[in-house]
Amino acid sequence: PEKYSLTQNYPNPFNPETKINYELRVTNYVKLQVYDVVGNEVATLVNEKQSPGTYQVEFDAGSLTSGVYFYRLTSGDFTDTRRMMLIK
Repeated sequence: PEKYSLTQNYPNPFNPETKINYELRVTNYVKLQVYDVVGNEVATLVNEKQSPGTYQVEFDAGSLTSGVYFYRLTSGDFTDTRRMMLIK
């Protein structure tokens, strides 16, 4: 990939599983975390060094309540946050 990117999860809204795709331009330490609407971290999906490429992570929110959640990708100086909705 020529740039970093974090795409919208699919499906959205979801129940209880969704997929999150992202692309990395260079090898770096990567963190992908999920937060609730008040900013509490509810899950860490990725927390490791990864090579350049395209990745897909499945998120199972079966233990969470319905509502809006945010997921944030951080790698080096790149950070992006997107919103998703869980409907049970």
